[in-house]
Amino acid sequence: MENRKVQVKQPKYQKIAADIASKIVEKKYLVGEKIYARSSLASQYGVSSETARRAIAVLQDLEIVEATKGSGVRIKSYEKAAQFVHQFLEVQSIQQIQIEMLESIKRQRDELNLLQETTERLVNRTERFRSINPFVPFQVEIMENTPYISQSIGTINFWQNTMATIVGICRGDELIISPGPYATIEKNDIVFFIGNDECLERVRKFLYPY
Repeated sequence: MENRKVQVKQPKYQKIAADIASKIVEKKYLVGEKIYARSSLASQYGVSSETARRAIAVLQDLEIVEATKGSGVRIKSYEKAAQFVHQFLEVQSIQQIQIEMLESIKRQRDELNLLQETTERLVNRTERFRSINPFVPFQVEIMENTPYISQSIGTINFWQNTMATIVGICRGDELIISPGPYATIEKNDIVFFIGNDECLERVRKFLYPY
């Protein structure tokens, strides 16, 4: 489904009606005072005469103004103008909340899409890296609770029990590359080994069976 930005708009004539009502509340227009003719309102707000007529019709329906043929438009009720302004602002507030919610949802959707794209790039690069260099070693630390401290790699049958090949042992500041079967594993050693994805768990279970 295509994402579309939803815009909530109110008709121009409603905004004009609300603006006139606001001027009544602010007492820029007084009860009994005659306001502009429709043609003047259209010019003032930069709209068509029909839009101005609809704005006056709204105010007339709400009994805020009265329009009589030949007498023009006169202010009728301050209280009803105030009520209309209050309701109009409430509607605007609700619409603004709706707009903010829609924008928030869109931002979250965009962030999720970006996260998905980034994850896919990472997975693809990892798979390509593994295909180029499948010998990236795993590593495990030798701790005192293993039963094989000071025993040789050959004696404990490391490869036979784990299907993993030890390619290095880091001991303090020393790195032993390609240790043979007579090399021992000691406490605090870091053992580097290669194998399939399951061998890491097999090595851990072998070194720490309890």
